Amino acid sequence: MKKKIAVLGATGRTGIWIVQEALQRGYAVNALVREQSSLNIEHNDLTIIKGTPTATMDLMRVMEGCEAVLSALNISRKNEWWPWSELSSSPTFLSDVAQKTVDVANQSNLKRCLVVTAWGTGETKQDIPGWFRFFINTTKIGVTYRDHERQEEIWAKSGLDWTIVRPVGLNNDTEEKPIGVLLESKTAKPTQLMISRRMVARFMLDALEENTYLHQKPIIFYT
Repeated sequence: MKKKIAVLGATGRTGIWIVQEALQRGYAVNALVREQSSLNIEHNDLTIIKGTPTATMDLMRVMEGCEAVLSALNISRKNEWWPWSELSSSPTFLSDVAQKTVDVANQSNLKRCLVVTAWGTGETKQDIPGWFRFFINTTKIGVTYRDHERQEEIWAKSGLDWTIVRPVGLNNDTEEKPIGVLLESKTAKPTQLMISRRMVARFMLDALEENTYLHQKPIIFYT
């Protein structure tokens, strides 16, 4: 029987790569989406479940029979290209979903959880360029970073086998490049400030398959 995983944020720019990468590696994938037609992938091992991650029953459906849940959720703005744009989702969306996912995982004995947040959360905020700290402090981007911090705290206290992946800035490149990993940034910093969503997805699937970075928050970047 194929190993099955649940993917939250499957229609997002990172989530869709997680789905594709998992299917290529032979996983069965349950993907939770708001609209059935929004995930334009056809595959015998893909089950698309219509619902929302803020609903406990929908989380139970998508996580049923899964050995792991991978989340690439984010807080949306009405205009993604304008940092001051109003939000189109709750400012606590990520932490609300994290708590419900933890509750469902504990009830269903699902232990492995991998979540994408961002470099610049928590103690790493001091490490990012000053111009980007300005945007976090003064625009709606900061709402997302603050809720990433809240969800990181929830996962850290969950009792599950979590991995919090903190990529540097994300782009849509498809080229394969080597990834560098930092588990703390006191003595070193990322050498590049961008990484592709595709390579983030690969890193997450590698960590799942190799059972690495348990209870850790790897910062990932191109070397």
